[in-house]
Amino acid sequence: MAVLQMQRISICALKKDRKAILEKVQSMGVMEINHVVEDDEAFGRMDTLNARQSFDKKAQLADQALAVLENYAPEKSSMLSSLEGKKLVEQEKFSKAAADKEKIIAAANRLVGCSKEIAENKANILKLENQIESLTPWLTLDVPMDHQGTENVAVLVGMMPGGLTLDGVYARIAEQNPDLEAVDVHIIASDKDAVYLTVLCLKAEEALVEEALRTAGFARPSQVTDKVPARLKTELEAEILKLNKRIEKKEAEIVGFADSREQLKLISDYFRIRSEKYEVLGTLPQSQRTFVMSGYATAEAVPAVQKTIGEKFDCVIDVEDLKEDEEAPTVLKNNSFSSSMEGIVASYGLPHKGEFDPTTIMSFFYVFFFGLMLSDAAYGAIMAIVCFVLLKKYPRMSEGMHKSIKMFMFCGFSTLFWGVLFGGYFGDVIPVFSEKFFGTAVNIKELWFVPLNDPMRLLIYSMLFGMIHLFIGLGIKGYMYLKDGKVLDFFCDVILWYVFLIGLILMLLPSDIFASIAQAEINFPPALNTLAKALAIIGAAGLLFMSGRANKNPALRIALGAYDLYNITGWLSDVLSYSRLLALGLATGVIASVINQMASMIGSGIIGVIAFIIVFIIGHTLNMAINLLGAYVHTNRLQFVEFFSKFYEGGGKPFEPFHSDTKYVDIKEETL
Repeated sequence: MAVLQMQRISICALKKDRKAILEKVQSMGVMEINHVVEDDEAFGRMDTLNARQSFDKKAQLADQALAVLENYAPEKSSMLSSLEGKKLVEQEKFSKAAADKEKIIAAANRLVGCSKEIAENKANILKLENQIESLTPWLTLDVPMDHQGTENVAVLVGMMPGGLTLDGVYARIAEQNPDLEAVDVHIIASDKDAVYLTVLCLKAEEALVEEALRTAGFARPSQVTDKVPARLKTELEAEILKLNKRIEKKEAEIVGFADSREQLKLISDYFRIRSEKYEVLGTLPQSQRTFVMSGYATAEAVPAVQKTIGEKFDCVIDVEDLKEDEEAPTVLKNNSFSSSMEGIVASYGLPHKGEFDPTTIMSFFYVFFFGLMLSDAAYGAIMAIVCFVLLKKYPRMSEGMHKSIKMFMFCGFSTLFWGVLFGGYFGDVIPVFSEKFFGTAVNIKELWFVPLNDPMRLLIYSMLFGMIHLFIGLGIKGYMYLKDGKVLDFFCDVILWYVFLIGLILMLLPSDIFASIAQAEINFPPALNTLAKALAIIGAAGLLFMSGRANKNPALRIALGAYDLYNITGWLSDVLSYSRLLALGLATGVIASVINQMASMIGSGIIGVIAFIIVFIIGHTLNMAINLLGAYVHTNRLQFVEFFSKFYEGGGKPFEPFHSDTKYVDIKEETL
């Protein structure tokens, strides 16, 4: 439950060692580079743009080659392969790949080249197929499409609108030019869109015939050939066959590179690491013989940096605490349980300098509320078991994924706990199934009460849990005031609110309104009732006169106090928000019960059992998925809107150490 102390660490060393030191810092991954050296004539910066672009280009080339391999020789993987994480490789193996980088890059070039050749051949095949398709209507034509006819006879090859018959074509010609008689029309093919035909006429009348045909919709083919269509089709098909064989040859060549997949991954990460190193290298202030590297590191990591760098290189390492106005990046450190919820806090905003880390307290309430919302023992057991198995089976999954699955495992245990208290095991499936198929209802007794039978009781407890949650949030605000020495703010903004709220609660409990909700009467002694009123009045008066204490104008001060006092409606709204604990808890049980009733309505016997099982599996899978999502969303909301609003600002900058940010593998290096 802490934000780790950050320190600024500066390294001044010989320029000849800068790459080696940078590589060591990168491999350790504990320092965020952040320079504070002002521009000085004695210091310059190295231009690394060309080198970085070269490295990025080679890394992208390796990625493209891997994509080609995945397309033609896919790597076998399971449905849960995304959980496997990066493969851990020895430094020796990585160094060997780096030594063979030219050979591996040549293989990548060849793979990408083969892929381009395949793409070009496929494009050519598509063009040839389009040509064949355009030739299809003319396949019965036994002369070339550009045939000019004889010395005295002209041949017109073309198309006219669909639906025309031979008589219709003659009629159109006659309508346009009745004097044309020496015309012979042959329909080659026809479809709904066009009629394909050849027209024979005298050379002397060719222009008149074509003009008459054009008026009727005649058009020459967009593509003509000097070969007979059927013969040309045969030649095109032969060319397609050749291209397909070339494609098969290139595909076989690509598959032959399957054993190079791991080497390509290693070399891609190698150039990616070098690009990142040169990016930082370009920011280092350097003189003729020395360079300076400065940045942030956690106080617990500083000794390791001093030992690793200081003992191996001639350098000066300076460590200093942060200045008061210096906002350092934030690193959280929590126990195994709470660390799984750090992503929830980070999604809202990391604590800034000097702010309280709410992760541990929030994590308890998060799991508590999540289980109460889902509240089915069977659902919780499934969640916990599945998440536990995944954590054990895939130990190298990414850190973020590991934390998320671990969080849901704890939420599963909480759901199991609340389900046992409420007697929910897939809703009421046990009594429904036993009564339907065995004639006797078997019940598992709840350890506390059944929310479906007593919803108002759960509503009261939900609001009670909400008040505890909000009061703790207000208490954390008070702790932060005391930590900063703001005693007056602690009294005015925390103690007075506690006094006011406790007084109102004690006044509400014996009232008729609360009795109608709780279905029970609470009677306090007269002295306690008087104390409740006194607390409420003292708290209200204190807030009225002290909330605007920063303003010296009495009227404005009281106005600001009245406005702050009006914030009691916000507290009421926050408390009512916790009724979602009741709503989602009931929703899980009600939907589960409806599914069980639907499954039991189908029939009895073996068919009824099979139908029951099918409806049961489908229904409860959907119910669990929907309500799990609802529990996740609304539990987050209770933390972000109700809890954090009482004390937490966030806005801290995440710690981004300079490290080997690889894509495919993790390199086994020395660790702290």
